[in-house]
Amino acid sequence: MMFNHDADQPVLTLTDEESWGLLGRTSHGRLATAVGNTIDIFPVNFGLLDKTIYLRTGPGEKLAALTVHDAVAFEADGILSDEAWSVVVHGQAHHLQTSKEIEVARSSGVSPWIPTQKESWVKIEVTGISGRHFVLGAQPEAD
Repeated sequence: MMFNHDADQPVLTLTDEESWGLLGRTSHGRLATAVGNTIDIFPVNFGLLDKTIYLRTGPGEKLAALTVHDAVAFEADGILSDEAWSVVVHGQAHHLQTSKEIEVARSSGVSPWIPTQKESWVKIEVTGISGRHFVLGAQPEAD
């Protein structure tokens, strides 16, 4: 286990730096958007560069939602046999337009998982990050 918990504390609140470190170890997460009274969650792969999250997508609901309302939440997690973690990010999503912006986004290493055209680039400028680490185990018996 990479985090030290007190014996009676199975949930550990992570520092911002610890949270960023965990995000840097994965390439998949979920993007939450809100438009009007509709909230959606999309599974995405992502790249991380200089505390900015980059996504590639195609035309559709996700891109339309980001264009209408740029406030988003993003979550990534990891689950092992005896521990787990979750990192939640809040920020503003921006559909990248210039070749210079897209060049930076490409350097984040994100690429599509499936053989489809995903030529729209999005960056999430992070305004807040929080993380938790969990020691997994059975629920203790009630007294």
